[in-house]
Amino acid sequence: MLDDLARKVLAYADARGLGDEPSKTNVPGLNVSRQRSATELAPVLYEPIFCLVLQGAKQALQGQRVVDFPKGHSIIVGIDLPTGARVVEASPTQPYVALALKLDMALIRELSGEPRSGGAGDSDVVAIMAAEADEAIVEAMGRLFALVDKPAALPVLHPLVMREIHYWLLCASHGALLRALAQADSHASRIAQAVGAIREGFEQPIVVANLASAVGMSVSAFHLHFKAITGTTPLQYQKRLRLIEARRLMQAERQSVSTAAFSVGYESPTQFSREYTRMFGIPPVRHARGTWHSSMGISGT
Repeated sequence: MLDDLARKVLAYADARGLGDEPSKTNVPGLNVSRQRSATELAPVLYEPIFCLVLQGAKQALQGQRVVDFPKGHSIIVGIDLPTGARVVEASPTQPYVALALKLDMALIRELSGEPRSGGAGDSDVVAIMAAEADEAIVEAMGRLFALVDKPAALPVLHPLVMREIHYWLLCASHGALLRALAQADSHASRIAQAVGAIREGFEQPIVVANLASAVGMSVSAFHLHFKAITGTTPLQYQKRLRLIEARRLMQAERQSVSTAAFSVGYESPTQFSREYTRMFGIPPVRHARGTWHSSMGISGT
């Protein structure tokens, strides 16, 4: 099933002349990824997503923790996560191939009350988890991808297959964060609220005590659970968001270095350049001038 699905995704990519960037399909929320060479570790912003690896292998980071997901494995990212990722196994003849699906958190919450079996407990959850994909999930993703050639069937079948996939993800051993997020009073749910607040106003200074109070946690507990789940502190989390957004502003909107720095909340272009270079490995002026091409940014897979 996995190899057959990989062949179909590759044929889809070839027929449409897709490059090595994740590409949207006509199926809502579904992206395909085909990478024909290994890549360097690069900053990336993962949004809540499920990724199924059909061929090759990739790595992602959660703080200092390395998360491997080779062929036949999948990852679940339950909250917005600025981190690092790289393709570690890919070649022109055996490229990295993956399907990625944007998670519907409202559907997760709706399905959380349904009876289900399997899966680990809801304690010690982290933002990104990987495991070997269950056969049921692989089959359901295959049916979802098949809808790329059946646009007339999308309105009827897409909601049904999406519901099935989200159900199986809640059952999965690495779906613990999703189960925790569905509980309104869980630590994970409260940290997710804080993450949403940081993302919404990332250009504004953070007052950690105010964030903690807003989600009903003490400052010490907030720091502890925030770092356990995201792998970083609130201030570092905000910094990564700012720098990734600044890169997008310089490349996609052609903003200057200083304009991008001020847009994302930096008061000193010098400090911005120093932190940007530390994170991306090159000075921001290289990105602002368009002299460096990279796939760093928001990632589908």
